[in-house]
Amino acid sequence: METVTELNPILRRWTGTATRDGRILPITRWVARFIIPFLAAAFLVLYGVPDQTATYFAWTIRPEMTPITMGAGYGAGVYFFYRVSTADEWHTVAPVFLGIGTFTWLMAIATVLHWENFNHGHFTFDLWVGLYAVTPVLIPAIWALNRRTDSGELTGGEPQLPQAVRVLGGGLGALLTVSAVSLFVAPEPMIGAWPWTVSPFTARILAGWFALFGVVNGAVVLDPRWSSARILVQSQILGFALVLIGVIRVWATFDPSNVLTVGVVGGMTLYLIAVLLLYIAMETR
Repeated sequence: METVTELNPILRRWTGTATRDGRILPITRWVARFIIPFLAAAFLVLYGVPDQTATYFAWTIRPEMTPITMGAGYGAGVYFFYRVSTADEWHTVAPVFLGIGTFTWLMAIATVLHWENFNHGHFTFDLWVGLYAVTPVLIPAIWALNRRTDSGELTGGEPQLPQAVRVLGGGLGALLTVSAVSLFVAPEPMIGAWPWTVSPFTARILAGWFALFGVVNGAVVLDPRWSSARILVQSQILGFALVLIGVIRVWATFDPSNVLTVGVVGGMTLYLIAVLLLYIAMETR
């Protein structure tokens, strides 16, 4: 009993279960620091040398645009979790945890469904399996634990997202989430129509990234504060910029006669411009 009593102050300090002061808990910061090196390594391999996945990654990915897209997402993830480890207020990062939790579950399911596609003898396979065996439980648990510090009270005078932005963001997020989950379950339409070649496995991986994007966009309807969206928008700007740079790098992998080539690349370009304008407008208020 004495040992338990002695541990209680330590547990309270790490979990903050009794205090609704809106802060990011120490355990949340340490989880972020734990995850960053994995994401950074994936970014360096997938974005840096997308033609070398057979040598350096958990499975061989062709063509290069798929690993570039994944790498851009992991690069944005490095930035996001760095901000989690350094920010002060939970609400500034909370919406993204919902999307990451969805993403980790889809990656875990895709891993089981396509087990035979992995380079089982490579150490990165062990890292991949370990990461997506742990994070589908760890990320939702951290979200559930840390959200208990949030009182839900809005601070008066704080800039708020325009209602139109919240409606459009929420609607786009819901549409993308439903579409992504549908393509994850039945990837055949994506395989036949996508601007670059995808397999059932890579189609599901990309659908997982689309679901992450959809969920975090849908989350803007939950909190009108600009401070709740700022880090999310910063991460999206970084991620989309990296993807579009990647498009230029490997344009030869695209099918220019495919109408989705214009739709996907043009859509990402327009979205990046829109969020850049939103960011500038909100930061200069």
